[in-house]
Amino acid sequence: MSAVHPAGGSSWFQRFLLPGFALKAVIIGGGYATGRELAEYFIPSGPWGGLAAMLLAAAIWSLVAAVTFALALAMNAYDYRTFFRQLLGPAWIAFEGAYLIFVILILAVFGAAAGAIGAATFGWHPAAGSVALAAGIIATTALGTGAVEQVFKYVSFLLYGVYALFLALALASFGGLIGQGFAQAPPPSGNWMAGGFTYASYNIVGAVVILPVLRHLTSRRDAVIAGVIAGPLTMLPAILFFVAMIAFYPQIGAEALPSDFLLRQMNVPWFHMLFQLMIFAALLESGAGAVHAINERISGAIAARGRPALGTGPRAAIAALILTGCMFVAAKIGLIDLIASGYRFLAWMFLAVYLGPLLTFGVWRLIRKQPASLEPTS
Repeated sequence: MSAVHPAGGSSWFQRFLLPGFALKAVIIGGGYATGRELAEYFIPSGPWGGLAAMLLAAAIWSLVAAVTFALALAMNAYDYRTFFRQLLGPAWIAFEGAYLIFVILILAVFGAAAGAIGAATFGWHPAAGSVALAAGIIATTALGTGAVEQVFKYVSFLLYGVYALFLALALASFGGLIGQGFAQAPPPSGNWMAGGFTYASYNIVGAVVILPVLRHLTSRRDAVIAGVIAGPLTMLPAILFFVAMIAFYPQIGAEALPSDFLLRQMNVPWFHMLFQLMIFAALLESGAGAVHAINERISGAIAARGRPALGTGPRAAIAALILTGCMFVAAKIGLIDLIASGYRFLAWMFLAVYLGPLLTFGVWRLIRKQPASLEPTS
């Protein structure tokens, strides 16, 4: 699908920050927001090893996002179908297969996390939180790219503010334990690089999930700057969370919901409620981003045949079908097992069908093609 660039130009926020906010929105999800992914991939490496792994993951995200954004701009590809048809040729369908597995897995994780949050915070039946999340995703994606971008923007402001307050309250409540955890920890050793690389690999698919928001970019320079900024923007809340987790290292690694464990240690009821609501909002933006990418892929294929793009009703119906089919997989498997087993499998899949081709053939195409600004269309 070819995107039309705004005739009146794009704002600084849309060009440089929106892609990073969108990448964070897709990546943060259930495991990141609850701390479960941090416990799985970073806590085993210890305080300093975990931080080193997080910085490595952020650097990988910046590199891959910058190349992806620049290549999408050069190819005028603003949905993943168009992008991979040009990057992989006839083999593009391999990415779609991997992406559909990814969507099934992450929406199952989101459903499990939303159910756990509803049960822990309000005493709901686990299914109630999952249903509420599904309804929010359907409503957001039905309204199209503009609505999804607004969710990315405003939930991001909420999220960064809550995580900053979270760290401040953690330092006030058990800052001494955090200091001891870092002071007594040995230097990074072991397989911290493997943890950072694995975490970066299965999550970086977010860079192609958010292709619809790249229509605001006006030049290769915009694309590279937005990509470089995206890595730190995406990892910053995780680093704040990880620092707080070190107060209870290593036992916190066994907690299904590290966020809920830390909030109970703080014993600040109003903030406990605010944090859980923020996690729900993070699940909403992540789920909306993943489902919206599928809607845009279908809409682009329909438009390429000369038919009208998807309207509100069909978008809502597709979202409902996707969510009904996969969010409740979590009830059978569970949050910890989904994250521990499924995500490592995805990391290898995306290395083969996305990262490898992007950083070889994709970079070669960019080198061959001279950068050029995109003139606004009238």
